[in-house]
Amino acid sequence: MKLFSRFCFLMALLSLSVCGLSQNKLSPSNPFYNKSKLAYEAADFKKIKNSDFAPAFEEGMRAHLAEIRKIADNPVAPSFENTFVAMEKSGRLLDRVNNVFNLLTGANTNDELQKIQEEVAPKQAAHQDAIYLDTKLFKRVEAIYNKRAQLKLDAESARLVEYIYQEFVLAGANLSDADKAALKKLNEEEASLSAKFTNQLLGAGKGGALIIDDSSALTGLSKGEIDAAARDARAKKLDNKWVLALQNTTQQPALQSLTDRATRQKLFEASWNRAEKGDSNDTRNTIAQIAKIHAAKAKLVGFANYAAWKLQDQMAKTPDAVQDFFAKLVSSATAKAKVEAVEIQAVIDKQHGGFQLAPCDWNYYAEQVRKEKYDLDANETKPYLELSSVLENGVFYAANLLYGITFKERHDLPVWQEDVRVFELHDKDNSVIGLFYCDYFKRDNKSGGAWMSNMVGQSKLLGTKPVIFNVCNFTKPVAGQPALISFSDATTMFHEFGHALHGFFASQKYPTLSGTNVARDYVEFPSQFNEHWALDPQVLKHYAIHYKTKAPMPQALVDKIKKAAGFNQGYKITEALSAAALDMQWNTISPDAALQDVDKFEATSLIKTGFTVPQVPPRYRSSYFLHIWANGYAAGYYAYQWTKMLEEDAYSWFEENGGLTRANGQRFRDMILSRGNTEDYGKMFRDFRGHDPSIKPLQKAWGLPE
Repeated sequence: MKLFSRFCFLMALLSLSVCGLSQNKLSPSNPFYNKSKLAYEAADFKKIKNSDFAPAFEEGMRAHLAEIRKIADNPVAPSFENTFVAMEKSGRLLDRVNNVFNLLTGANTNDELQKIQEEVAPKQAAHQDAIYLDTKLFKRVEAIYNKRAQLKLDAESARLVEYIYQEFVLAGANLSDADKAALKKLNEEEASLSAKFTNQLLGAGKGGALIIDDSSALTGLSKGEIDAAARDARAKKLDNKWVLALQNTTQQPALQSLTDRATRQKLFEASWNRAEKGDSNDTRNTIAQIAKIHAAKAKLVGFANYAAWKLQDQMAKTPDAVQDFFAKLVSSATAKAKVEAVEIQAVIDKQHGGFQLAPCDWNYYAEQVRKEKYDLDANETKPYLELSSVLENGVFYAANLLYGITFKERHDLPVWQEDVRVFELHDKDNSVIGLFYCDYFKRDNKSGGAWMSNMVGQSKLLGTKPVIFNVCNFTKPVAGQPALISFSDATTMFHEFGHALHGFFASQKYPTLSGTNVARDYVEFPSQFNEHWALDPQVLKHYAIHYKTKAPMPQALVDKIKKAAGFNQGYKITEALSAAALDMQWNTISPDAALQDVDKFEATSLIKTGFTVPQVPPRYRSSYFLHIWANGYAAGYYAYQWTKMLEEDAYSWFEENGGLTRANGQRFRDMILSRGNTEDYGKMFRDFRGHDPSIKPLQKAWGLPE
């Protein structure tokens, strides 16, 4: 997900035009020269080569810069049409190349693309400043903003004016020339460092994978998981060895099953220290510099810290509002985690373990507590969760029940990797909605985690329909074996498709306000809300089918899953909240503070914010916290918990009004999913729910006292 609007990001890319690139025309043979002739303007991956990006960026920048300059230099008095609408129409070539470039550098990168990424990043930042800090252009924007009431604009057009004006001001449009120059320099430095961090982390994750010499160390893993580890080792030319690749979070999936404590400890340490080895992929100096730059930038634009600056256009508005939100959760969450730790330690002692519970032990023994309390083994559910069934009979089925949409797989469209699947979406009246691409399996050249984005955005002004992709990092089975996933993975699929629905149901005129181009602390609302349908009885029985016997998941097992849903919540909430608090601490540093020692700052911050349960590390350590150092979530990771509050309150409305029905789905689509960034988020939520967001449904869902 992207923090900036399409307009913001495209103008950032114009940096290439003003930073020394030539103005040679793009060859008509370049696949980005014209819009794609494929359905929905989807990219033709059969034709795209690494060498196509640089010239396409170059010409895209040149052409777009000419369009922007024409707007700024227009001798005709500024109007909504010749300023705002003209900006919305600009940059089509840039849009095409940038969306595909971002897709590939996230999901299927290589050395050449990474090099381009690092070269382009500072130039993107430089031209974003050249636009937002351009006095002449800003005067036109400001003139329309000041007379917007007299223009009698429709609601979406008025929102566009207010939003773009705010973005210009927050970007520093009102600064002095000297301060603008200083801000430009800082922006370039940050962009370079963020790109460097991304590539360092990819290298650290790849190099940090745990290599196993003896298969007995893998006892506890399934045959499929062991076979996959052997396959990954062979891919690295490591014969008679096994490789446990790292996912992006602190805890690793295998820690839940590995019986050998030494192996668990090694795997945890491989994850925890992946980016702190003192080598070229050690990110600590990089992130310390980024944090320092954040604070310096905030001071320049007149804010006490980076968080105070960046929350201005968010739903929360201020760091104090976020801290107040945390205050209602931290003590009860950590208290719950401590109770869970006592339960787990009791199991260790009962088995005469002879050691104190450590982070590497938590998931392994928590799974035993789960089995003892709920008679639920996570591996017991996997045979019922075959990936294709979860997708087609679960994720798609729920969307059909709620919104009336249907899916047809397309095999005629090229993809960026052989495992990618493509589906065409049709609305309840059989009209076409757009295309959905899904890329679910882990690869060494793929960034960690899971995400959604657009290859083509929706816009009535531009006449485009959405082309959307989901990317995840599930373990790929060896040939001939089914792709069996955990219930957590299944929930992730529902989550990411919730983002996709937000994009597919977009119904905006202007691309800047379309679909998921909303605040960070609102964008995760539809995705987390969609997770609820993974456990809905009607949906679950439709997709949770044994891959061999084709029998539905027994009701007794379903009941166990539901009963265990609240299990280990203290741990889960604490690890997530501690990461969010860590983010907020990094981004409330005083501009006068010295360059931070990353490890000391992290340790001090966790104690300061009340996270003192040593067995529960933050979900992301500072050194591999991709969200906040490169993915636009700086001062915004709290959004996952904030939007959890929104979605639990919204789901409680569904519970009060009949649950999963077409009528309820249509109401949610009309009032939330289709609205994009066309009005104030608080008003949008109130109109749907009938009141301001309440934290009580969240506390109830998490089993926390009010």
